[in-house]
Amino acid sequence: MSTPAKNNGTGLEDVNIPGQAYLREALTSCTDPLKAIESFQLENGVLLPSLRPMLPLLDLHGVRRLDFHTSLMEELRDKLIAHINELGHKEPRERDKKLKELLVKSFPVVRVKSLRPVVMAILRNTQHIDDKYLKILVRDRELYADTDTEVKRQIWRDNQSLFGDEVSPLLSQYIREKEHILFDHTNLNNLFFHPTPKVRRQGEVVQKLANMIGTSVKLYDMVLQFLRTLFLRTRNVHYCTLRAELLMALHDLEVQEIISIDPCHKFTWCLDACIREKNVDIKRSRELQGFLDNIKRGQEQVLGDLSMTLCDPYAINFLATSAIKILHHLINNEGMPRDNQILILLLRMLALGLSAWVMIDSQDFKEPKLDCQVVTKFLPALMSLMVDDQCRSLHGKLPPDERESALTIIEHSGPAPDAVEAYIQESAVSSILAMYYTLHTARLKDRVGVLRVLAILSACKDHRAYEDPFLHSLIALLIPMSDEFSTEDFCTTLFDEFIFAGLTRENVTSRHMLKLLWYVHNKLPSCRLGTLMKAMQPTTAHNEHVHKLYETLTDRIAGTPETPVVEAPPADFDSPLKSVPTPGPHYNAQ
Repeated sequence: MSTPAKNNGTGLEDVNIPGQAYLREALTSCTDPLKAIESFQLENGVLLPSLRPMLPLLDLHGVRRLDFHTSLMEELRDKLIAHINELGHKEPRERDKKLKELLVKSFPVVRVKSLRPVVMAILRNTQHIDDKYLKILVRDRELYADTDTEVKRQIWRDNQSLFGDEVSPLLSQYIREKEHILFDHTNLNNLFFHPTPKVRRQGEVVQKLANMIGTSVKLYDMVLQFLRTLFLRTRNVHYCTLRAELLMALHDLEVQEIISIDPCHKFTWCLDACIREKNVDIKRSRELQGFLDNIKRGQEQVLGDLSMTLCDPYAINFLATSAIKILHHLINNEGMPRDNQILILLLRMLALGLSAWVMIDSQDFKEPKLDCQVVTKFLPALMSLMVDDQCRSLHGKLPPDERESALTIIEHSGPAPDAVEAYIQESAVSSILAMYYTLHTARLKDRVGVLRVLAILSACKDHRAYEDPFLHSLIALLIPMSDEFSTEDFCTTLFDEFIFAGLTRENVTSRHMLKLLWYVHNKLPSCRLGTLMKAMQPTTAHNEHVHKLYETLTDRIAGTPETPVVEAPPADFDSPLKSVPTPGPHYNAQ
């Protein structure tokens, strides 16, 4: 840019249009300012002889010359922008040459607000903008704010920190939205796992990120690097969800430049279809297994991204729910777990997803081996528990004279098999299956079945049973069982043996617990309620939301002691960027 444009602040002189400096000079160096103004108007007004006689008529109607010229300028500007946009669709060689000429002539006036849209239209339609223009846009905050996303992409490609500043608020917003669904105590219908994959990726943040990335592989790779880094730093699994949703959003937009080179695309697409249809058939199971089996030597890093895709809570929910369905099918057909290849694949994918954080943190990209004893010992033990619950349920439906002896019923209602408790302490896959069987029994409102599994869930490996998505689902299913909260054995198992064992996790368990009490407090014995409220009283370790919810709940209990419990419809369970390293050549970004 030339010096005059920097000095006068508008750049009009650079395009041979008298600007502020010229007018100031004319007014301060003349003896008759009015005559100088009149001369300036004649020289710089609309030079159409047929128009000049009409100006006095506009004066008579009180139309100011400024308004007239502004209106004229806006009309011409809009026509010019439309012509520039048409030019942007022409043959590349002709387009690029003309746009470059226009940019050279017009860029000096980019600081004139009324003319800036013309310059921005030229930039927006220019495929490769010279760095000298991009640097000026970056240095001027106002110009950068007015720059279109298409132009910003060219800036971001070589400015990771600036791109991170733009992406960071969106990632924070995404996490807040997910946590709001999980923790909202007024939410009994819009549960976490209800939205379909297609609906979820239509969300504002996912769509904005997809728009920011456009067709740029480099920007896409940067976002993936941000997500990996934040997942490692926070262990927050919602970043895994966003990784899958973003890829599928680009799939919906048919951005071939990206999806054709992301090695996770076909796997994620196939898994997405399974989640959408709530089913894994033989064909899709073979496709999924083929992706896992055909990772070539030297491409093991792909396992890191695949594990993030499978660590997504929606993927975990689908895999675990499907596995429980298959176990019921095997029970009804007297089948063995080890003979069901789809079940083995689901467990294999669960194991990979549950190892995502460790794999990416250690950079040891090896698929974890599924413990064969999970299949040969844990699953049979879990199935025996499931058979007990089925027998007890069937027994309850029989006429009194056909029921079995009371002794048999006691056998069907005893503690969970020792093997179940032993394996959930050692195996994350076993823990997840036990947790999801708990949800299954709660959905059936089988109080004995719920209590048998709840009594051992606190022993789950890595405290899996205290993760937000599971607690959110469990609480949503326990609320309709509100009448059970008047019984001591139900309260003892749920609160003393399970919930209180997880209270050390500060904000997490507390918020789910407070949501439960919000709806069932009037069913609890007063002594039990008092004990619970005392135990749930927030400390300085709890965040502001927990304190506020606790105060509101206290007022609710005091003011409405007989508030009826809201019956929730049965839930369908089938259904920040500081010092982030520059992405490596993961996809050979161009």
